[in-house]
Amino acid sequence: MCGIVCYVGGKQARPILMDGLKQLEYRGYDSSGIAIQHNNQIHRFRAVGRILELEKKINSLSLSGTVGMAHTRWATHGEPSEINAHPHTDQEQKVFIVHNGIIENYHQLKKRLEKRGVKFSSETDTEVMAHLIAYYFEGDLGEAVRRTMGDVEGTFGIAVLHRDVPGQIVVARRGSP
Repeated sequence: MCGIVCYVGGKQARPILMDGLKQLEYRGYDSSGIAIQHNNQIHRFRAVGRILELEKKINSLSLSGTVGMAHTRWATHGEPSEINAHPHTDQEQKVFIVHNGIIENYHQLKKRLEKRGVKFSSETDTEVMAHLIAYYFEGDLGEAVRRTMGDVEGTFGIAVLHRDVPGQIVVARRGSP
């Protein structure tokens, strides 16, 4: 079980996301993370443990941006560690994704992507989706997510940011994560 909170609007995203995470902390104590989009950059921070650990990490930073997402994790695939904490990203760090649920066919998808030269940095099923979205992305993030949804099996919910698509978060779900 995990918790996801996203924000797109006119206010600074960081306090809204952190408040949302605190309300969802009961959904995962293993790790947490945040990604905030500002101009053509996405800043990502992750921490092991309770949300307080993430807060300590980002409190002194000037994180500006009105678009972002955050995640609190209860580990299912991969041990609780910073590398397995969400948001996950593709190799080029353009696609950022948070996920709740299980991707049942992630082993097969991971093997297929590795044959294409994709290098994985985590032990999670979520990272497979980041790489698939990057593979399918041709300027339309919604279409890349739709094509990825056609490849994956399971019950889950996701939220996706792309560095080249400012001001937009694409969300999708299958079933009841």
